[in-house]
Amino acid sequence: MNSQTPSGRKNKRRKSNEKGFLGALCVSAVNRKRMAQRSTTYSTITPRHIRVIGVPLDLGQSRRGVDMGPSAVRVAGLDARLQALGHIVEDAGNIAVAIPEQKKEGAAHAKYLKEITATCTKSADLVLKTLEAGKVPLVLGGDHSVAVGTVSGVAEFYRRKNQKIGLLWIDAHTDMNTPDSSPSGNVHGMPLAALMGLPPLELGKIYDFSPKVQPENCVLVGIRDVDNFEKEHIRKSGVEVFTMRDIDERGMRAVMEEALRMAGHGTAGYHVSLDMDWIDPEDAPGVGTPVWGGATYREAHLAMEIIADHRRMTSFEIVEVNPVIDQRNQTAELAVELALSAFGKKIL
Repeated sequence: MNSQTPSGRKNKRRKSNEKGFLGALCVSAVNRKRMAQRSTTYSTITPRHIRVIGVPLDLGQSRRGVDMGPSAVRVAGLDARLQALGHIVEDAGNIAVAIPEQKKEGAAHAKYLKEITATCTKSADLVLKTLEAGKVPLVLGGDHSVAVGTVSGVAEFYRRKNQKIGLLWIDAHTDMNTPDSSPSGNVHGMPLAALMGLPPLELGKIYDFSPKVQPENCVLVGIRDVDNFEKEHIRKSGVEVFTMRDIDERGMRAVMEEALRMAGHGTAGYHVSLDMDWIDPEDAPGVGTPVWGGATYREAHLAMEIIADHRRMTSFEIVEVNPVIDQRNQTAELAVELALSAFGKKIL
C-alpha cells in the first residue's frame, strides 16, 4: 500500500525549477547546447522543422506580466529540449509590440483594440510565411488575444490551398465575449468571438474573411469559467464545448478523442491553442487569469500526448504564462514539458 499523502504524490511528480526565473537566466549557452546534443533518440517521433515566434503582448488584459511569458518559456529550455527530441528548431525572436505606457487604451469596451489588431496582423503574416516555408509555427504569448493572429495566419495558408482548418481551444475560459458583453473591456476575453465572426469585427477580418474556422471544427476543452453573456454566444455560434465536468465524468482520453475527431473532420488538420490557465493553479500558478478546478499535471500531459498520437497538429501556441506571479518559473517549465509532449515525447 502506498502511504504517501495526495499532496506528497503531487510534490513528487512536479518538476519545479529550483533556480527560479531570474536564476535560470544565468544558465549558460554551453549547457543548453549540450542538452540539444543528447544522444537519446525517440524512434516514434517524426522530426519537424519548428519556428518559435514570440508575441509578448499584454494589452489584452489588465494584469501585467504575460509579456514576459516568451522569455520565461525560453529560459525553461524550449528550443534545446525540442532539439533533443530530434526536431529542427529555429527561433524567430519576438514580434515588436506596443506597451500600455506608450498608448492610450481607447474605447473602454475594447481596450487597445487598434494596437492588438496591428500586432495580430503582423503575427499572422509571420505565421503564414512560416507555413509557406514548410515549417511549423510554435507561438509564445502573451495574452490569449495573440491567438487571433496565429489562427488567421494558419487559416489563410490553408484557404489558399482550398482547405480549411480545425481549432482546439484549450482554456479555462471560452473567450467568447464581445465589446458589448464584456464586463471588463479586456480583449483577451474576445479572441474566439472574433475568430468566429462576432465583434470586434476589425480583429476578425485579418485577410478579409470570416469566420476563420467553421463552428463544427472549433472545439473548446477544459472550460470552467464562463460569463453569462458568453453562454448565449456559445450556444448561437455552434462551437463544440467540453467542460471540466465532461472531463471529470468521462475522462481525458474520451474527451480528447472526440474533440480531435470534431476538429479534424473535413480539415487539413488543427491548430492547438493552449492557455496555461486550463491547468489547475496547484500545478500552474503563474497564469494571467487563474481558476481553481482545472486539469491536473498528468491530465494535461495525456491531452498533449493524444494530440501527438494523431499527428494532425498544424501549429501550436502557448499563452498566458505570467512569471511575475509564478513560483520559480514552475508554469513556464510545465509549458515546455507540455510542448514536448505535443511534439511527440513519450514516457517510453
